[in-house]
Order: sequence, then structure tokens, then C-alpha cells
Amino acid sequence: MAMGWLAVLQMVPWSYVIRNAPKVADGAKKLWNTVGKKPPPVPPADTGTSVQLSPEGRAIAALQAHVLALDSATHELHEQMLASSELIKALAEQNTQLIRRAEVNRVRLLLLAGVTTVVAVVAAVALTLVLTR
Repeated sequence: MAMGWLAVLQMVPWSYVIRNAPKVADGAKKLWNTVGKKPPPVPPADTGTSVQLSPEGRAIAALQAHVLALDSATHELHEQMLASSELIKALAEQNTQLIRRAEVNRVRLLLLAGVTTVVAVVAAVALTLVLTR
């Protein structure tokens, strides 16, 4: 199971991901700033009229009801768009933090490999010196 994840992680082009992480975060911030500044559409007002209307009046009332329903749907979509853009912003920030941590771990791993190589060389030299005496 771990080998599958390891294979997937090795296939990720990390240099490309690290290089583009700031662009993703900036794009999410721009999206949030654009969407967050727009005023939400005015929610529809309820017009409950129970007066007998002429056929033209009923048609107009039906059209007004349809417009109110569309306004309500637009308001709901705007709220969903705000929530989605906030989520995208949060995910982009988390992605940036993850990339930073992965880069720190990569540097630490390289440092550890270097130290391990030096220790191995010193151990090999010491072993050679002990065996030649």
C-alpha cells in the first residue's frame, strides 16, 4: 500500500508544483477579492396580492413572480459563489504552506544525505586504517 503512494508521489513534478504555488495563491486571493467586493443581489420581496386581475394583469403578475424567483435563485448562486471562492482561497493557502514544508523537508533530506555520506566515508577510512595495522 505504501509503495503505491510512493510511486504516485514520485510521479508528481515537484519543481513545477513548487514554482507555481505562489501563482495559485495569488489567483485565489484575486478571486476572493473580486467576488468578496461585489454587493450581493437584493433578495426578492414578497408581493402577496389576492385581488382579482384582468388577463393582462395576471400575465404581468406571473412575469413578476417569475422575475422574483429568478432573483432568488441569483441571490442563492451569489452566496454559493462567495462560499466557493472562500474555500478556494483557503485551499490555495494550504497548498502554499504544504509546498513550503515539502521544500524544507527536501533540503533537510539533502543535508541528511550529505552528512550520512561524510560519516560513511569517515567510517570506511577508519575501518581501512584499523584493518591495515
